Amino acid sequence: MPQPWIRSARYDGLLILAPPFLALAAVLALPAPYRSTAQMPLLAWVALVVLIDVAHVYGTLFQTYFDPLKRRQRRTLLWVVPVACYTTGVALHSLGGLVFWRVLAYLAVFHFIRQQYGFLRIYSRHELRASGDWLASALVYYATLYPLLYWHLSPGRNFNWFIDGEFVQFNWPLGRLLATILYVALLAAYASHEFLKWRRTRTFNLPRNLLLGGTLVSWYAGIVWFNGDLAFTLLNVVSHGIPYLALVWNGGATSSQAPTPPRRGAWAGRYGLAVFLGAVVLFAFLEEGLWDGLVWREHGTVFGWFQRLPAVASPVLLMWLVPLLALPQSTHYVLDGFIWRRPK
Repeated sequence: MPQPWIRSARYDGLLILAPPFLALAAVLALPAPYRSTAQMPLLAWVALVVLIDVAHVYGTLFQTYFDPLKRRQRRTLLWVVPVACYTTGVALHSLGGLVFWRVLAYLAVFHFIRQQYGFLRIYSRHELRASGDWLASALVYYATLYPLLYWHLSPGRNFNWFIDGEFVQFNWPLGRLLATILYVALLAAYASHEFLKWRRTRTFNLPRNLLLGGTLVSWYAGIVWFNGDLAFTLLNVVSHGIPYLALVWNGGATSSQAPTPPRRGAWAGRYGLAVFLGAVVLFAFLEEGLWDGLVWREHGTVFGWFQRLPAVASPVLLMWLVPLLALPQSTHYVLDGFIWRRPK
């Protein structure tokens, strides 16, 4: 059986499968305090949060609003989703800022988990369903859910998704132990199944297993093994954002389909890659500048010009402003549930 690469062994290996392992290597090379404290160097924040995490959100534009054909095909979806996200965001923020951020954090978590499952389905597309194959799906879900359970059942951590207190947490050691036992049992069951399958068929799905290994590495190391903001952000952001941008650039096609679909609109042409990367970085910088100037006021050295904007403190104004500034993220989370669906 040929390996089910999305584009090629080199492309997938470098941009989709390797990022979690490279991120772990980077974390292991960090000075010890950055693996166990809330310290986050400014340059690391810019590189990880602005240039990857926020930037990858705007990759969705190139699969929707910036593509003339897809814009026509999905015109109703493309205006309904942002309107619904904004009105829902305002309603949530009217109940309190923490309510808004908590719902957005759980939506983000769901989006991150589903991306890993989506890649799993792509890399399993050539395989005939057989007894025990459900273990791969179970493992990719529990490889993400177990660290989240550990996080929720632990005392305060040195990192967060968006803001402090967004997750409902309480310290329950027995719950962590039970979750860990199930985690180890599922790993053992999957490894046994793969070994027996290899002995029977002499086939081994390399990208699928690398994807599962990367998911295990990034989520376990970022949340359970280490307890540092930089370690969590590096593993979380690099493992999610870079593969997503690679998938967008490839147009969602796979190596078993027709050639990669022609690019249309803003990223077509000789300088398409430069336009693509330049646009997502520019949008990310502008968004974070508005956040910093109007709301957070935390990174004035990076967003100097934006400090001229008036800081908004009124709860009523924040109720309308915060969901608007967060609209790219919320729209990205929801649209991605539709634009990557493929026939069975």
